[in-house]
Amino acid sequence: MYKATDLQEIVDEIAGVLGASATLEDRSFRLLAYGAQHGDIDTVRQESILRRRATGEVRDYFERYGIARAHGPVRIPADADLKVLARVCWPLRHRDVVYGYLWLLESGSLTDAALARVAPLVARAAGALAQEARSRQDLGRSLTALLSADPEERADVSIEVPGPVTVIAVRESQDRVAALWTLPRGVLARAGSPVALLAPAHLGAEVAQTLQRAYGTAAGIGAPRADPADAWQSWREAKQALRVAEHFPRFAPVARWEELGVHRLLARLGPGDLRELAAEVAVLEPELARTVEVYLDLGGHANQAAAELGVHRQTLYYRLGKAERLTHRDLSDGDDRLTVHLGLKAGRLR
Repeated sequence: MYKATDLQEIVDEIAGVLGASATLEDRSFRLLAYGAQHGDIDTVRQESILRRRATGEVRDYFERYGIARAHGPVRIPADADLKVLARVCWPLRHRDVVYGYLWLLESGSLTDAALARVAPLVARAAGALAQEARSRQDLGRSLTALLSADPEERADVSIEVPGPVTVIAVRESQDRVAALWTLPRGVLARAGSPVALLAPAHLGAEVAQTLQRAYGTAAGIGAPRADPADAWQSWREAKQALRVAEHFPRFAPVARWEELGVHRLLARLGPGDLRELAAEVAVLEPELARTVEVYLDLGGHANQAAAELGVHRQTLYYRLGKAERLTHRDLSDGDDRLTVHLGLKAGRLR
């Protein structure tokens, strides 16, 4: 894989040859390297360096000039409203795939002849990013084996990552594609159903939120493991946490395994066990089921439950009584109450 210092050296050399401010970003506009400032600086460059990423509005403006389709430098005019100075965007294309962008603030010296002098450096940067993308794909295949429950499959894995680590499961989307290759270094990703990510434990929440927003779905985070060899256990927890996030709004859109309480036990149950529990309350129509679930979630506090449901307290009591008759359970009895509550939760997971 490329080293960050290699890209930095390339950008510094390009900036020195051209006498222009240069930045290098991946194809999701995440900053990878930048050179020393030459001449004026605009808000876009400042934000890119300080926040490591351009804003959506600015990205839309640049993409309007066809930078993703271009095979050479694209000259982009200034825009006073966006506080954008004129610049040149050079797509970092390798074997007809764009892996990033080189940005050069227009200093008056960016002639076609001057740009031609740095073409070999641009090709080097594009090749480095392409190598990184291929390396991540290879690691993704190894990640599948590392997360396998089969010890023989795990025994053949040669991934060397420092602990502690955590594993994240994210539901893929039919309508959106997330740029897995743009994740922070040290994060391994494998596309699939669900998407699997192995991340340093301290980055787990950030990575999960980033991918969840990208797909617009849900994510689960497994408990950290000090030894990466035990990451498969965190993967199992992450998938179960994802399942809870998808069925229980209170834990959505990103559920942490350690925070799920009794839902961890439910998530471990197989279809047969869930079906058996859910059968206890199968006679309840949706309105009654929601009423009882809210009531039990709030610890049997009638006033709070009525307020949450938006009904009069007498209406609440009527519904609870009807539910008791249909299920043949007494909600004032601890065991019956637990049976009904678990049945309702199991029904959601089914």
